[in-house]
Amino acid sequence: MSREQFHFVGVCGTAMGSVAAGMIEKGYTVTGSDQSVYPPMSTFLENKGVQIMEGYRAGNIPDETTTVVIGNAISRGNNEAEAILDRRLRYLSLPEVLKEYFLRGRRNYVVSGTHGKTTTSSMLAWAFESAGKKPGFMIGGIPANFGQGARFTDSEFMVMEGDEYDTAFFDKRSKFLHYLPELVVINNIEFDHADIYNNLDEIILTFSRLLKVVPRSGLALINGDDPNCLIAARESPCPTKKVGFGKSCDLKITNVEYLPTGSCFVIEGEAYEVPMVGEFNVRNAAMAVCSARFAGLEPEEIRKGLLSFEGIARRQQERGEVGGIMVVDDFAHHPTAIGLAIDGLRQKYPSRRLWVIFEPRSNTTRRNIFQDDLAIALKKADCVVIPSIPNPEKVAEDERLDPEKLVADISSAGAHSWYLGEVEEIVEHVSSLAQSGDVIAILSNGGFGGIHEKLLASLGD
Repeated sequence: MSREQFHFVGVCGTAMGSVAAGMIEKGYTVTGSDQSVYPPMSTFLENKGVQIMEGYRAGNIPDETTTVVIGNAISRGNNEAEAILDRRLRYLSLPEVLKEYFLRGRRNYVVSGTHGKTTTSSMLAWAFESAGKKPGFMIGGIPANFGQGARFTDSEFMVMEGDEYDTAFFDKRSKFLHYLPELVVINNIEFDHADIYNNLDEIILTFSRLLKVVPRSGLALINGDDPNCLIAARESPCPTKKVGFGKSCDLKITNVEYLPTGSCFVIEGEAYEVPMVGEFNVRNAAMAVCSARFAGLEPEEIRKGLLSFEGIARRQQERGEVGGIMVVDDFAHHPTAIGLAIDGLRQKYPSRRLWVIFEPRSNTTRRNIFQDDLAIALKKADCVVIPSIPNPEKVAEDERLDPEKLVADISSAGAHSWYLGEVEEIVEHVSSLAQSGDVIAILSNGGFGGIHEKLLASLGD
């Protein structure tokens, strides 16, 4: 047993919990604390042997602790953070722990971008798994093929979803700068994370910095159709290849065919099929293919992986159908992702009336930065419902999204639209108007008050 003992502050976060469990498997003693301790994460950690304390108190940190891991959600003023500084304990961010204990010496494939990170990294991890490589991975969603978002193995390959969000209160660099990439994917670059970045230029800059830590023996695959990606890669010291539909792309996607159950395409003279719909999923799959080819996988191995890919929880996920009305769950929350999600749903459910219930919950969509862009994206649906903004007090009133104006703008563009403040009101309204054949897509990056189950139950009454 190692003499090192770790304490995780914020241990019940998905990534924090996964890494804490991974440290136990490496033989370290691990304790942790969190404000909200409840299943399934609490049960998972306890079964792994992690002692958890509820609430943040200075006394939670055992005297034997040699290293404290401080989660991204922890800020100055937290009792344990203050005790760590007062006691001059060694502390690390979660990305630093990943770098030093899990990533060093491995072939790390980092998938980044504003949209498509989870899907692309899940496809790539499954392609490796299907080919017998048994990769480790750390993914922001739950790939259905794996049933978990993180796994640490002895494989030479590690697939990381690379987030540009900041690392910790003491390290404002992007998380992905710690991941020691051999290969980087940049799917796209848009303005997001308005609580961290002031403008698009700052976001492009952090992606350009990511490319500066890729070795000359590695590779960056960038979206050749995205001008912001091209700017970020302008002075890249590592090899880069442009992937996309445009004439200037080095790896060109051709012969695309969209079917209700999937999408087909050709890249580098090889045909592939993925059981997901929409142009954005073709782009995601193409990036996964090119990454896997760089790793040495053969086209037939990759084809097998893509064909057996089962998707990700909360990405075009059918939650149930009642009386001919389908309820779909999707994570989309950025205007571009919303528009692409609606396009994909149109392809998957042609000729069916499409409802979109969108919760403006992220730090960016609660702000009025995307007031007009959200209306442009959402008007693609037939019927749109917008609830009240969660925790509006966290955004200054003059910077806050106006949901009633958003509804008015969507209605003036020709779609039926309603502002309905609470979940119960939404469920009652939508249930009363929905008809057999309708598709109701719920777009949120949170739990949205259990609206999916409530809606299915109401439709069944």
